[in-house]
Amino acid sequence: MFKKIISKLYFRYVKSAPEQPVDLIDKYVSSGKIPWSPGYSEYRWKFISEALQNDSLLLDILQLKKFPANFGEGLDDRSAEYPWIFAHLNKEKSKILDAGSTFNFADIVDHDLVKSKDLTILTFFPEPANFCSKRISYVYADLREIPHKTGYFDMVVCQSTLEHIDKDNSIYGYDIDKIQDEKKSFEFLKAITELIRVVKSGGQLLITFPYGKFEDHGFFQQLDRDMVEQIVNLLNKDGDSTCEFMLYHKDGWQFADQAACDNVESYNPHTGRGKGTDGAAHCRCICGISFTKNK
Repeated sequence: MFKKIISKLYFRYVKSAPEQPVDLIDKYVSSGKIPWSPGYSEYRWKFISEALQNDSLLLDILQLKKFPANFGEGLDDRSAEYPWIFAHLNKEKSKILDAGSTFNFADIVDHDLVKSKDLTILTFFPEPANFCSKRISYVYADLREIPHKTGYFDMVVCQSTLEHIDKDNSIYGYDIDKIQDEKKSFEFLKAITELIRVVKSGGQLLITFPYGKFEDHGFFQQLDRDMVEQIVNLLNKDGDSTCEFMLYHKDGWQFADQAACDNVESYNPHTGRGKGTDGAAHCRCICGISFTKNK
């Protein structure tokens, strides 16, 4: 979903003929690496792609809970989320569900850890990118009503999607959910129940979402400690879960304990709310939950 926001912001700036990615990256770097300026998207994807090909980096993330110094400086939460998720992927051939369509990019579907799997991408509406020729399946549905049988998938990944459930989705070109103003919505718990249901016993569920002080930004809500506790309580009825927190500082992303993240605010690039002076491009904290089902 967030890729559509990037597209809207990016094309707001670009008014001339399209430039080559390498030229845009050079322009972005020479202009001071200002988030969402021309070249940001290309620079960000280059950074993510290189990180996902770095096996030693992924191993450090998984085992040491550590990012290198200045990792993802000036980049949004995707720069930390993708490496965290890929650090948890195994090399086995298996059925995997991308619940939210954050794998629907060439750099992701062509990665060795994804190519070896039977990938299903679940989203609400068709998107311009389509990789059916790579034997990737597309399903259009609401995460609160997943049309797959119980225990169908070996692994489920839900990356920065829960926070958009029951929010104003008009920014993505459609409006399917009830809009709530400055109130917590717990509709995402229905999606959690479905995600648990469709993963097999012994299978794994990976979830990420923005964490910190509760905030309602219209198109997403930032989850707080109370909301995470309800997710964990639901997960632990059917297995074991582990929560990890990744926090943005002015010099990049690092792992942190939950208490250090409790009052963190997000930066909304559409409204300017929470911008700050640390160079954050969007959310400043991400919660990653790894769950193994044992029922």
